[in-house]
Amino acid sequence: MAEAVDYSIFLARDAEGRAEVSLAVDGVDCAACISDIENGVKSLPGVVHARLNYSTHRLTVAWSGEGAPGEVVQRLESLGYRAHPFSGRVEEEEARRARWLLRCMGVAGFAAMNVMLLSVSVWSGNVTDITPETRDFFHWLSALIALPAAAYAGQPFFQSALRAVRTRNLNMDVPISLGVILALGMSVVETALHKEHAYFDSAVMLLFFLLAGRYLDHEARRRTRAVAGNIAALRGEMAHRLGPDGVPVLVPVQALAPGDMILVAAGERVGADGEVVSGASAVDEALITGETLPRLVGPGARVYAGSLNGSGVLTLRVTAGGEGTLIDDVQRLLDGALSARGAYVRLADRVARLYAPVVHLTALAAAIFWLVLGASVHDAVMIAVAVLIITCPCALALAVPVVQVVATGRLFRAGLLVNAGDMLERLAPVDTVVFDKTGTLTLPDAVLRLPQDGDPRLLALAARLALSSRHPLAAALARSAQGAAFAEVEEMAGAGVRTLLPEGEARLGSLDFCDARLPHDLPPDCSLIAFRLADARLVIGIAQQVRPDARAVVDALKARGIAVRILSGDRPEAVAPVAARLGIADYEGGLRPADKIAALEKLKAAGHRVCMVGDGLNDAPALAAADVSLSPASGAAVTQAQADAVFIGQRLAPVLAALDGARTAGRLMRQNLALAICYNFIAVPLAVAGYVTPLVAALAMSGSSILVTLNALRAGTPAAGPAPATPVEEVHA
Repeated sequence: MAEAVDYSIFLARDAEGRAEVSLAVDGVDCAACISDIENGVKSLPGVVHARLNYSTHRLTVAWSGEGAPGEVVQRLESLGYRAHPFSGRVEEEEARRARWLLRCMGVAGFAAMNVMLLSVSVWSGNVTDITPETRDFFHWLSALIALPAAAYAGQPFFQSALRAVRTRNLNMDVPISLGVILALGMSVVETALHKEHAYFDSAVMLLFFLLAGRYLDHEARRRTRAVAGNIAALRGEMAHRLGPDGVPVLVPVQALAPGDMILVAAGERVGADGEVVSGASAVDEALITGETLPRLVGPGARVYAGSLNGSGVLTLRVTAGGEGTLIDDVQRLLDGALSARGAYVRLADRVARLYAPVVHLTALAAAIFWLVLGASVHDAVMIAVAVLIITCPCALALAVPVVQVVATGRLFRAGLLVNAGDMLERLAPVDTVVFDKTGTLTLPDAVLRLPQDGDPRLLALAARLALSSRHPLAAALARSAQGAAFAEVEEMAGAGVRTLLPEGEARLGSLDFCDARLPHDLPPDCSLIAFRLADARLVIGIAQQVRPDARAVVDALKARGIAVRILSGDRPEAVAPVAARLGIADYEGGLRPADKIAALEKLKAAGHRVCMVGDGLNDAPALAAADVSLSPASGAAVTQAQADAVFIGQRLAPVLAALDGARTAGRLMRQNLALAICYNFIAVPLAVAGYVTPLVAALAMSGSSILVTLNALRAGTPAAGPAPATPVEEVHA
């Protein structure tokens, strides 16, 4: 019971500082359950956010003040759902439910085959010479098989319908349960009255096909969970934290905090994001960034939780521990993607929610209609049963969510973490992709180019100040830092960072921000970053590397009829070589954040659908202004927050995969909705007219559900990607 558990110990804080708890909800059987749960929880005082992930059955609830998880659990119980703290055991429980559905389907299938054998004998005998006694015997034998089989196999639907009725709600399992129970009840009455027809075969066949569709839906959702469900476990459970005396102490990874020193032995998984202080090794980051080759790391290199250390021993300074690591960000992004719902999903949910009362009214109206026309009570009831069965909105409820889940899993496997549920819908009609240059088309890694008279002392101070910036150019400079980052550093979005040193104010950023001039002995096409300390100035050139598959991705986008542009804050002289190498004729440089927004608005005003890909702080406003936006995982946190999706690794291929996946998903969503609607337009009149028996209704309804599910699985098939990338080439950018 909820009172026996102190749920307050599971409270956490979200990014906005609100109290938050994650609960696993049992009994979520259809997409229509989502609105019941979310609306019911949101009605509690103080609740500002409630989102149910249909794939994992994970309910995330946030409060504006102190949270009261126990009240949420009680409200869920009043709605007919059980809840418990979300943990890794949810995957085991889902596997157990899958086995249960499979057993129910097996029982229904076994009963259906045996009852059908008896039914075929009765059907043949009715047109030949079967005696009433033999027919009754076969009917009672069918009842002996069908009744206990239906009682067991129908539990997934009966339990869900009972919960809905107890809470005075209607879901799609209510008409299913009514149809099965009425078919069985009428069959028993018909058999007791020695009638020619019974419908035990229809009832168990209906259950078999319904269970087949529900099992396929369950497995489709598990496919994505299988890919990402154990992400947090990649970093391991324990880590060796170095104490003040340098002695390693084994602690849980959740206890690690920024600034801690940890020791990572050869063959161990890294327990937190950190910076290498000492040691050298090859780190396997295939499960984190998607890079297949191990990366050589040494002092100053960044290492992420979940990476597998090679043969060397590393000492790391933790930069993100607990639940703030890249792995946790990945998990949160994926959870948000699977729980958020776009326009197609919201439409399907609303229709499915209204569908249940319409089904009951239609069945009742059909029965009354035939009784008025003089039909027998038996015939009128059987027509009503057929209407109840054939109009079940299973196909409509499955039409969009299954596509979304499968497509999101496909994009995750391609290295893209979807952060907005409607991203797929907004990305599908895109006809223009706008790239930032620095850190987006180019890698964050770069080579320093110094003027001949550069002061080494200024360079050392600039490198330490660069530790406080997430800009790719600053990150390239920060790798040469020999000391700790400065305290009380202020970042000016789109300009740079500044702090106060004993010698005066220190600034690092653009030439204008530092009031510096371009030196004559640096290549004119270098990206530049300036440092100013009081009256002393140093301008540093950065030679960047183009992402290895950038040209192939740009060519593939053009082949799909998509225009490609570059809008960069870097100087035009630095943008031109990259644009020429990638074959992008339309580019602009020297743009401020407001200039980028103006350029995007101009494109949108001309009727274009624009996707913006950027990574820096100065790109965040442009990402928000675009129709849809993507950001690399190396980008600034505020940029990733504005982006609809984040891609990992050193390649641009996820951008192309996102576009292909969105177009495929949008097409399949529309196809599934059209299939479900056309099915009902054809099936309902036939059922009301009396041309459909309960068995045919069961076959038609289950077939439509299976059809939309199988069609949705096509969203998991990747399209042909760009050509293999050539080795990384350094360019002066």
